[in-house]
Amino acid sequence: MRSLLFVPADGGNKLDKAMASGADAVIVDLEDSIAPEGKVAARRSAADFLKDASKAASRPRLLVRVNAIATGLIDDDLAAVVSARPDAIMLPKAEGGAGVIHADAKLAVREAIDGLPDGDIKIIAIATETATALFLVGTYGGASARLAGLTWGAEDLSAALGASTNRDEDGQLEFTYKMARSLCLLAAVAAGIEPIDTVYTNFKDSEGLFRESQAARRAGFTGKIAIHPDQVAPINQAFTHSAEDLAYARRVVEAFSAGVGTVALDGKMLDMPHLKQARRVLASSEARKG
Repeated sequence: MRSLLFVPADGGNKLDKAMASGADAVIVDLEDSIAPEGKVAARRSAADFLKDASKAASRPRLLVRVNAIATGLIDDDLAAVVSARPDAIMLPKAEGGAGVIHADAKLAVREAIDGLPDGDIKIIAIATETATALFLVGTYGGASARLAGLTWGAEDLSAALGASTNRDEDGQLEFTYKMARSLCLLAAVAAGIEPIDTVYTNFKDSEGLFRESQAARRAGFTGKIAIHPDQVAPINQAFTHSAEDLAYARRVVEAFSAGVGTVALDGKMLDMPHLKQARRVLASSEARKG
């Protein structure tokens, strides 16, 4: 998934616009964008939307950001939406593999109640929204077969730390948040799941978003979260390999076809990590065609 677009569960026509945005995934939000007194109605809205949207012949993946386990609201969230069969839930304020195991158990119960196959609904965890979470990012590997991705959050983390901002005078992430980003990337790769970059909050700055998305792709992230439909196209562009990228990757794979461990190509010596990266580029392109 290159682009994952947040939309409030009570967003009305915003939900329909999200479906037509070109995003690879739509995240129906029951957490931060919904006031406490609006949770019940938002759950009904989310379930109705998911039931209709899932019928589309060609559609983005459908996710629901539920409320954190510690809030006590997640059980009502799951009771409302599991029967509508979202592709995944997004688990906020996740604190390591134990939190994912807990969410997995809750999902398993709801799937059984609603007659769904065990493991039908996946989990994407937000791994860095509390101080405690940063010390637990290495525990996601093997926690659950449902776990499909990790992302991170700079806004909730800065609020948890009591910071006035998470960016410096030049608009760059402060060290703590760069560290959180790197830990998320490393934890996802170690667990064999998708690393997904966090939001770019200035939705009017398309150029800044594109640059940050390109940097995320270079670092190893496979996608980025959007908070406005206008952000989808720049993100998709940044995370789509160009024709030149694909042509070079094919040349690298061809250069190694004789079974050698190192090759010379365009004046550079390449070895197995270069072959692995070339294959990853080609595989991601093929996956999007499918």
